[in-house]
Amino acid sequence: MAVQNPFFGKREPESFQPRHSATSSNGLTSTSATSTPVPAASPATTAPAAASDSTGSKLTVGPNIKLKGVEITDCDTLVVEGTVEATMDSRVIQISHNGAFKGSAEIDIAEIHGEFSGTLTVRQKLVIYSTGKVTGKIRYGKLVVEEGGQLAGEIEAGFASGAGAAQRAPSAPLRAEPTAMAA
Repeated sequence: MAVQNPFFGKREPESFQPRHSATSSNGLTSTSATSTPVPAASPATTAPAAASDSTGSKLTVGPNIKLKGVEITDCDTLVVEGTVEATMDSRVIQISHNGAFKGSAEIDIAEIHGEFSGTLTVRQKLVIYSTGKVTGKIRYGKLVVEEGGQLAGEIEAGFASGAGAAQRAPSAPLRAEPTAMAA
């Protein structure tokens, strides 16, 4: 008979708590592991949890984590606190103060507190906060830059996805160069 490693031993029955709980009609929450009723959480405290669950799939790359050479798909929200080198198509990207993203991204909404370098296509709104820095080929629908935020590279304003984009006239450059006077 094999010797069992104590690290992978059985759980104690009283320490196991199920993840899901049932709420009774009297407003008390009870779990199947205990028979003691627990007061249900107020709607104000459950609203943020419900909001994060309804946002869909979320990937968080934590601080000091480096994710390199991947294609990120089927992710509604990417939160970058470490370093990511990838290609992605998502709904929302949030780059924290110490976060950095290098690569290509096509998204609906971008919130940049850290650094983005590469090709960025934002279908709706690009927000660059005071500590944010975005460089590369950037296309966006709407732009918000806080004082101190940096934006550099090949920039195309007024981007719109879909059939309407092909019919639109090219947008005006962000900086007009002085024209030579005709002699």
